[in-house]
Amino acid sequence: MTAVAHTRDELAQLRADVVERAAGRQVAVVMTMGALHAGHAELIRQARLRADVVIVSIFLNPLQFAPGEDLAKYPRTFDADLVLCRDEGVDLIFAPTPEVVYPDGEPIVRVSAGPVGDRLEGASRPGHFDGVLTVVAKLFHLTGPDLAFFGQKDAQQLWLITRMVRDLDLGVEIVAVPTVRDDAGLALSSRNGYLSEQERRDALALSSALRAGAGHGGEGARAVVAAARQLVTERSAVELDYVELVDPQTFSPVSADHNGDAVLLVAARVGPTRLIDNVTVKVTGKG
Repeated sequence: MTAVAHTRDELAQLRADVVERAAGRQVAVVMTMGALHAGHAELIRQARLRADVVIVSIFLNPLQFAPGEDLAKYPRTFDADLVLCRDEGVDLIFAPTPEVVYPDGEPIVRVSAGPVGDRLEGASRPGHFDGVLTVVAKLFHLTGPDLAFFGQKDAQQLWLITRMVRDLDLGVEIVAVPTVRDDAGLALSSRNGYLSEQERRDALALSSALRAGAGHGGEGARAVVAAARQLVTERSAVELDYVELVDPQTFSPVSADHNGDAVLLVAARVGPTRLIDNVTVKVTGKG
């Protein structure tokens, strides 16, 4: 049976109850904004394998949406989300309102994402990662997990959360879960629901670009980026935001003579919908 908490007091009581019933030693959290799909289900399954108690938060965080972004139209599907969580054996859902998470209104003190938070997604969405890190830190304190599971599709977010936990000694193990894709290769995202059938086909340019770039890993970093960029720019229905190859340790752009693993990232608009994707590439430096 999946318990549902909407307030801080309910969360504290129900968390204590499910931990006691499970004789729990390990508590895991999966943080979501709702509109759950197979990618979220995979996060929950991985959490279930590692933990005695699994908590899922469903909270549409206003801090990470800039004016003019899609907060108002973001899909809200709580009844379906509840079914998915029950089917996957979630012990507790925390589904607060903004007033519960931010009882004094928008917080004056926030977590800063630093320089990495201003690049790539941060350049297109100023303040986004400050909002993400602030709510993740708050939800860590409220849910009290030992482990937290995040998808690799949001690579910059995953890097920043991992770094926040280390820098601030938050004592939570961050577990990265590989990106889940549909049969055609499109990375699963709640925003895919905005896409028409034609736009969904057009959106495959992102995963195709990543494959094209990865195929040039033996030719050096510049060749990887050029191949990915060329494939996207050839698709007139896709408006490219960025293609970049970064060091997985620092999330900074790699040098031309980089040798080893790198993360190839792409972001683009397909119609009105902004999508991101990434893949790890083995690069041989060419200078």
